[in-house]
Formats: sequence, C-alpha cells, structure tokens
Amino acid sequence: MGGGDPAVVTREDGTAGRTLVTGWFSFLDGEVTAGDVLALRRVREVLDRAGLPYDVAWRPGFRPGLLSLDDVRADGYTRLLFVCGPLAGSQVSGLHRQFSHCRRIAVGVSVIDPADPAVTGFHEVLARDAQDRPVTRDLAVRAPLGGRVPVVGVVLTDGQGEYGPLRMHTEVAGKVGGWLAGRDCAPVVLQTRLDSRDGMLCSEPEQVVSALERVDTVITDRLHGLVLALRAGVPPIVIDPVRGGAKVSAQAHACRWPALVPGEALSASVLDAWWAWCASRGREAARHRRAVPAGGPDAADELAALLASGGTRPAASAVAPRRRAPRRAAG
Repeated sequence: MGGGDPAVVTREDGTAGRTLVTGWFSFLDGEVTAGDVLALRRVREVLDRAGLPYDVAWRPGFRPGLLSLDDVRADGYTRLLFVCGPLAGSQVSGLHRQFSHCRRIAVGVSVIDPADPAVTGFHEVLARDAQDRPVTRDLAVRAPLGGRVPVVGVVLTDGQGEYGPLRMHTEVAGKVGGWLAGRDCAPVVLQTRLDSRDGMLCSEPEQVVSALERVDTVITDRLHGLVLALRAGVPPIVIDPVRGGAKVSAQAHACRWPALVPGEALSASVLDAWWAWCASRGREAARHRRAVPAGGPDAADELAALLASGGTRPAASAVAPRRRAPRRAAG
C-alpha cells in the first residue's frame, strides 16, 4: 500500500539519516490522547533498540520548549514516521509535501479509504486496521507504562450567583486548573449535582460517594464537596470561593477540617502545602472523620427539639446554638 519511490533515502555518507516521528499529537488542529502517547512510546522503544537517531514533533504548547512542526527543518531528516490514529485529512497529506524527500512510513494507524492521498503518500503503511489486511493490536497494548499516580477528584462550581460581587469562583477555577496542570496526577471532574435523566451524572448520593471513595484526594470549592469527601474518608483541599468567607468556611470549621484555603489566599504554594499534608497525615485525619462524624449536633437535632416542644423553641434548648465561622476581612 502507498506510493512514491520505495528506495531508502540515505545521507551522502551512505548511512540512514535522522528520523522525525509525527502523529496527530503533532498537529496544531489535532489532539493528544493517552493512546497516542503510549503508541509513540512503543515506537520510540523500537527506534532506541535499533540505535536510530530521531526527534519527536509535538503539538505547539503541549510540550512547551520542545520541537514542533513549525520548528522543523525538513532537510534535516531522511525518514518520517506517522504514529497512530486515522490516515485521513489535509493535515496528514500535508506531511507528504513538507517531507517529500523523506521515506515516509505510517505505523499503528487506521486506514478508512485506501485511495485517500493521506494514505497513498506513504511508502509503507503498517496498519492496525485496514480493508485488505488482518487486524493487529494497537501499539498502546505493549507500550512502556509508568507507575500509578495520585487520582484527584475535582469538585468545583461556577454558580452561586447569590453571593454577587463577593464571588471568586472563576478566579478559583483558573488557579486550581493551572496548579493541577503542573502536577503529576490524574484529575477526575466530579459533580455533586444529581440528574435522573442524564446518564453522565449521578442520580443518587451513594453514587457520588462511591466515586469519591475511589480517588486519593479531593479539591473542591463546594460545601458538599467537603462533606461528601469526608463521608468517603478522602482528604479534601477545601477552597472558599466567596470573598471574606461564607458557607464553605463555616462547614470546614464545623467539621474541624484544617485544609481550608480562603479564595483570597489561594496560591500554588498554599496548594502544594495542603497537597503534601493530604498525602500524609490528611489521610488518617479523613479516615477518622469518617469513623467519628465531626462537628457535633446538626440542625436536624434542633428540629427534633423544636417539634418535641410543640413547635416553639424551648427557652433552654438541649441543643447548643451553632456558631458561625468568623468572616475574614477582604484582601
């Protein structure tokens, strides 16, 4: 399959030259997937074992400071590899023009239309699936894989308009996202909102808690993100997204949970410190909160006392009044 001159391109000294490794992970309008990167690792393993020099072209911005197609000098290569994904579209066929002097090989790809110029421009196509050849396993199956990384449940909200100009939700989300991007962790976005009709959301509280039980840490600016993480025995980093402090701070104090950050004080260094605490002492603290519910009486106890009195609050209630969390000065 493929067209063009099948002769191996060599340098003037007769040896095979440098290889450029590309894929959908190289295109500005492409995307980088976990499967793509694992497939790339498998190909790099083969090239390393063969002792062949190569470079990898990344999508601009995905690996800041590393090579992208915009930086490449095409005449510096004698071989081009295209790894994983479908062989289709103008971005793939554009490689044939840019690297017309190179021997071009596609590996671990899907061939949808064998007559597509994106396909025929390659000298060799080593497909994982194509119409005229047996299916082979994807390259990710045998790719080198590192160890386990922490899984972080991310429970944020962009609502709560009732707080008006005191809202810091957008700022909080931006800082949390930027901080997570710099950590070697697996962020899992979770919602406490329930919907019985949307299969992409939980419909019962037990489903939310079951999801939280499977993460290592939670980062949240929601009151129930805090409460349900503690119910699951998982340490949360809790951020109050309301300037001056509001219900999230109040609940953290009621639950005696120390990993609380005012939105005004949110920074990477503060998150780093609580991250380290949650990975060590915080785990035991969260397990303790799960085994021994914190915070003492709740409003339902007051309701029970109120109902027992015939609907009038007793003058000296057995239930102590709840204390508000102190509000912090804005700044």
